[in-house]
Amino acid sequence: MKRRDLLILSAGAGITAALSAGAQQKPMPVIGFFNPTSPGSLAPFVAAFSQGLSEAGYIQGQNVAIEYRWAEGHADQLPALAADLVGRNVNVIASTGGLAPALAAKNATSTIPIVFVIGSDPVVDGLVASFARPGGNLTGFTLLGDELTPKRLELLSELVPQARKIALLVNSNNPEAGPLMSDMQKAAQAKGVQLHILKVGRESEIDAAFSALAELQAEALLVSGNPLFDTQREQLVALASRRAVPAIYSEREFAAAGGLISYGTSRTAAYRQAGVYVGRILSGAKPADLPVQQPTTFELVVNLKTSKALGLTIPPSILARADEVIE
Repeated sequence: MKRRDLLILSAGAGITAALSAGAQQKPMPVIGFFNPTSPGSLAPFVAAFSQGLSEAGYIQGQNVAIEYRWAEGHADQLPALAADLVGRNVNVIASTGGLAPALAAKNATSTIPIVFVIGSDPVVDGLVASFARPGGNLTGFTLLGDELTPKRLELLSELVPQARKIALLVNSNNPEAGPLMSDMQKAAQAKGVQLHILKVGRESEIDAAFSALAELQAEALLVSGNPLFDTQREQLVALASRRAVPAIYSEREFAAAGGLISYGTSRTAAYRQAGVYVGRILSGAKPADLPVQQPTTFELVVNLKTSKALGLTIPPSILARADEVIE
C-alpha cells in the first residue's frame, strides 16, 4: 500500500473514532422529579412513574438520569427547590404532589417542559390554557381530588345515615382550601348536616385536630385529599380507629392501611402516565401538544375488617358498587 493511501486511511479512521467518541459522550438527559413530601411516603408512586418511563423507552441509570428534590413537608422550600432544578438545567420537570409545586415550577421556568400531577382543575388554577391545548410549557394529569369531595360526603352520609355532625379535615396551606371549604359547606347544608372544618398546616397539628373532633362530638370524618395527609396516612387511620369515628379518604392506600372507606382516582395510574408523558417529551414531543389528562374511572374501596371493629354494617348499596372489598 502506498504511503499516501495509508495516510488517508489513518485520517479516516481517526475521524471515525472521533465521531464515535463524540456520540458516546452525548450527555444523558436529566429529569427533575419534584415533590412536597418525602421519598418514603411516595415510594409506590415513584415506582409507577419509573414504570411509565420504561414504557416510553427510558430506564433510569441506562439512558436517563433523575434528580430528586423533596420538600419533606416544608411548603416554603418549594420555590427554592424548583429554582435549583432549573439551575441544574434539567431536560424536563416532573412536578408531582399538588398545585403548590406545580405553581413553583411554573414560576421558575417558562422554557423547560413541566409535567404535573395535581388534584385540582389546572385551567382554573392558571397552569394551562385548556385541557385539549395546554399551551406553554406545562401539561400533565389531574386527579380531580377536590371535585370528588362532595361525592365522598354523599357516601359518608349513606354509610352513616344517622350522622348529623360531620368533620372535614383540610390542609390550611393548600391553595385550594378556601374554595373547597366553601363548596363543602354548601353541600353539607343541602344534605341537612352540620359540617365542622378542622384545619391543620403541619404534621404536629394532626393530634390536636382529632382532639377537637371529639370535643365537637362529630359522628363521621371526611379527610380531604392532600400530600400532607398522604405522608401521615398511618397516623390518620390510627387516630380515626382510636376515636372510633367512621372516616372516608381520597385514595385506596388509606383503606388498604386500615381506613374504613375510600373513593377517588388511582394515583398509581396517574404517576405511571406522567412517566409516559415525560418519556414522550424526552423523545421530542412538546407539552403544548400533549392534552391534559383527567380520570375516567374511580375506585370505591371498603375495608370490612375496619367496619366490624367500628360496629358498622356496610349498606348493600355501597358493597354492590365497591370496586374492592378488603376483608
